[in-house]
Amino acid sequence: MSSHPPPGWGGTPGARPAAVGAGGPLPVRQTAPVDISARVDYAVRAMLILADADAEASPPTSIETLSTRQDLPKKFLEAIFADLRRAGLVASRRGARGGYVLASPRDRISIGDVFRAVDGPLAEVRGLRPSETEYDGVARHLPDLWVAVRASLREVLDETSLEDLRTGALPDRVRQLLDAPDAWANR
Repeated sequence: MSSHPPPGWGGTPGARPAAVGAGGPLPVRQTAPVDISARVDYAVRAMLILADADAEASPPTSIETLSTRQDLPKKFLEAIFADLRRAGLVASRRGARGGYVLASPRDRISIGDVFRAVDGPLAEVRGLRPSETEYDGVARHLPDLWVAVRASLREVLDETSLEDLRTGALPDRVRQLLDAPDAWANR
């Protein structure tokens, strides 16, 4: 047996996982978390700056300003803003005072819109939409769970607008989730 734990095992390197059927505890596997990519994080942070600029009736905001205000990589932001522009979430203005503005009112752009613009669907299972998955036998009901996971992501991300997040006036359902006793606990 290798001196390293199997991939995904949460044990200590050098420790040996308990053998199945040996009467000892089974190793704890660490699964991949729902990943919020750097692209989504950067896009939302930059869109919040544009929402703030919109609220203050400021002129278009340059990539340089967006990069500086949230310490974001400029080249990465340029690629992200190309996606946001293609999705119709931002508009670019040319000229000496050019930059980007929101293409729709800040209370009409959801965080889910931003997420999808830069990362695609909110939830996928092996590259498929949850509703496209199909399993046989004991796993036949698994697509139902995957669809429910996607629905819960939609409930939070699609119901929260840039304006809600900018002001902290999050939707009631999001507040309820935040107030749950274990909401801030890592597992």
